[in-house]
Amino acid sequence: MNALKSAASYLTGQLRQIGLFIALIVIVIFFQATTGGITLAPINVSNLVVQNSYILILAIGMVMVIIAGHIDLSVGSVVAFTGAMAGVMITQWHVPWPIAVVLCLVLGALVGAWQGFWIAYFGIPAFIVTLAGMLAFRGAAQIALQNQQISPFPEGFRSLGSGFLPAFGTSGYEPLTMILGIAASVILVITAFRGRATRRKYQLEDEPFAWFITKLVFTIALVMFVAVLLASYNGTPIVLVILGVLVIVYSLVMRSSVFGRHIYAIGGNPLAAQLSGVKTKRVTFLLFVNMGVIAALAGVVFTGQLNLASPSAGNGFELDAIAAVFIGGAAVTGGIGTVPGAIVGGLIIGILNNGMSILGVGTEYQQLIKGLVLLAAVAFDVFNKRRAASSRK
Repeated sequence: MNALKSAASYLTGQLRQIGLFIALIVIVIFFQATTGGITLAPINVSNLVVQNSYILILAIGMVMVIIAGHIDLSVGSVVAFTGAMAGVMITQWHVPWPIAVVLCLVLGALVGAWQGFWIAYFGIPAFIVTLAGMLAFRGAAQIALQNQQISPFPEGFRSLGSGFLPAFGTSGYEPLTMILGIAASVILVITAFRGRATRRKYQLEDEPFAWFITKLVFTIALVMFVAVLLASYNGTPIVLVILGVLVIVYSLVMRSSVFGRHIYAIGGNPLAAQLSGVKTKRVTFLLFVNMGVIAALAGVVFTGQLNLASPSAGNGFELDAIAAVFIGGAAVTGGIGTVPGAIVGGLIIGILNNGMSILGVGTEYQQLIKGLVLLAAVAFDVFNKRRAASSRK
């Protein structure tokens, strides 16, 4: 009886995360039924990954910024600026594309350092600094391109956004994709059990074992299902590999590193974090440097995907990234959020965009529906906090 009560108490506290996955499943099933099976067609799943990759990349950096209690409104303009500079370097300055990619990432770091300085060391709120950055870097992109579009780009550069890993075999399921899916599943199992063992060692584990297994089985089934769909089409998109590496690295950073714990501490209570010895200014500065690099990577991927550098690129990307983070479970007040949650939130937005486009829903109604989904996610988060607070009284 006690075990059932503790399990029920734990699951009640996890309503936000459970509801997130249920919402994802319901949305997929709804569009699978209404689109006549197109949503889960292998070609559409592959396109879904490729077309939403830049939003998912931005969401990884944005969730860290929001956990720390800040926000970044400039990422869409930074995507345009770095994409524009990639276009100028490759097509006009004839810089080899791998070097151009590295230089764009360095440029993104400099952009992040510029904004991070004003936020961390000068004390200007992130909202104001990044709002100024939204305007400034959009203008810089237009200046760099002289309000012209640049195209085309070398095949290697384009493959970053729209290419696939080499395929082995011409029929059936592409072997490399299946191997990567199995390898990812094994890594998930090992990581999950090691993490649980560590938490039990320090008596921090309150997750029921049955729920732990259920969640792990569901995650592995999802990974293998996507792997099978991709393997039956063109194989693994290169951008999915980039995204997978980012998710693994940043999940470890946020969960297991001192830097990650400091980000959560700053978001939970900045004054307490500072009094505890956390170098809040340094952490905030590095956080925006990281966001600049992430935005530059998204800019390179998006430019390669379109095979076009445009001064209007990235319009609205910051809104989609912020929405993905909040839908994915981050708290408006900071201190709460995860990288996997932001990815799930980004997938929900991507599937909504994709499904509504297939059904021929107008862009005006798409914006309305996404706005209502975001409002519902935040309202549910506030409701859960109030319910938890009242239950403790």
